[in-house]
Amino acid sequence: MRKTTRLKHLIESPDLLVMPGAFDPLSARIIEQAGFHAVQCSGYGISVSRLGLPDYSFLSMSDMVAATRVIVDAVDLPVMADGDTGFGNAVNAWYAVRAFERIGCAGVNIEDQVMPKRCGHLDGKTIVPIDEAVAKIRACAQARTDSDFVINARTDALAIGGIDEVVRRGNAYLAAGATMIFVEGMTDKALAEQAVKRIDGPVAINVVEGGKSPEHFTFAEMQAIGIARVSLPGTLVFAAIAGMRDVLESVKSNGYAGGPGTRQTSFNEVRKLAGFDEVFALEKQLLADLRASSTEHA
Repeated sequence: MRKTTRLKHLIESPDLLVMPGAFDPLSARIIEQAGFHAVQCSGYGISVSRLGLPDYSFLSMSDMVAATRVIVDAVDLPVMADGDTGFGNAVNAWYAVRAFERIGCAGVNIEDQVMPKRCGHLDGKTIVPIDEAVAKIRACAQARTDSDFVINARTDALAIGGIDEVVRRGNAYLAAGATMIFVEGMTDKALAEQAVKRIDGPVAINVVEGGKSPEHFTFAEMQAIGIARVSLPGTLVFAAIAGMRDVLESVKSNGYAGGPGTRQTSFNEVRKLAGFDEVFALEKQLLADLRASSTEHA
């Protein structure tokens, strides 16, 4: 089954699809090893880790495609790209979908913020007029060559126009060809339930720890409401930052690498995660004759 079809089926399934956010190939592999069924590329995480800059449209389409390609290549799971605002108008969005589809993504997020966009859990967001957003979603749907390629139409309208504007835009985006409506910055469980009831297609949200997300909104509650998919865009990058800080403090305190407080993955675990064993197997297979010949002539 194609990865696009797998992702679409996961979204349409009655079970909630939980998609942790990857910011590089290593985090994507960890998501896969943990038993999750799909990967969400985190534009927030990619911007922070790749540039050391906030999620503010500093990454171009080419930058994001390059960062996403290595994530797609690292795992066997369906990967949803983060297409931000489509990197411009409807024409730019058309080319963005073609680019992400070409590198093997199973879908893409496209949002209705004004460019430069900002993290959806920050204040001060601005959205484009609905006609412009609809034209962009229509262009994305037209651009895909695989009808199962997921167009995850994100709206940031909740913070600006409330739930009624979310519903109006969500249904308009579905009519324009979107597969799913991603309501960004969901602040309340009751509002999430309204979105699911009033939007005529699958509804997605995200959870950002410390952001605008309701606290203790469990996956069981989301599934009971009928939410199709939840992404966790910051979870792994937040954990990575905390882990690196903790281990460096322990190294300073101990006066040597390792020791008390330095909770680390083992060298052998990283070797396996990075695929060294496969490289060594290929060495034996492909370089054995060359090594034998080199020994004979020594």
